[in-house]
Amino acid sequence: MNHVTRPMGVQKKIALIAHDHMKRELLAWARFNEDLLRRHMLYATGTTGQLLEEELGLDITKLRSGPLGGDQQIGSRIAEGLIDFLIFFWDPLEPQPHDPDVRALLRIAVVWNIPVACNRASADFIISSHLMTEPYECLVLDYAELRRTSPKPWAAELPPEAS
Repeated sequence: MNHVTRPMGVQKKIALIAHDHMKRELLAWARFNEDLLRRHMLYATGTTGQLLEEELGLDITKLRSGPLGGDQQIGSRIAEGLIDFLIFFWDPLEPQPHDPDVRALLRIAVVWNIPVACNRASADFIISSHLMTEPYECLVLDYAELRRTSPKPWAAELPPEAS
């Protein structure tokens, strides 16, 4: 399978999400990394974005709350190449009513090969990387090639002129 590159500029586009029991943890992390975060474009689900904006005065593009579609909005932006890095402090001990959305978001982040931090340690390692301050060519599987070359099992059911 071939790859294509998706360039990331010096200024990264970072999505910030935190489940309710993890919002204070994300806020503490963001406060510690406030100077670094100010150098990048920030996106967040509604409640998380509101908290970070009020507490730290960060300029954040706020989307809907996670359970109301915000996770899916972030996922859509990842698929469109509009998010470079996902920081998602999710609560592993608390079931979420929107768990399928959370799983879909994490899956789409892996599909498009963007860095994902799910806790403070991984977020610290990623944001302190020298790659955060320089351009980066992200390799992504060439899904267009995959669609062209993969068998289409549904085509066998269609008349020849339709496939």
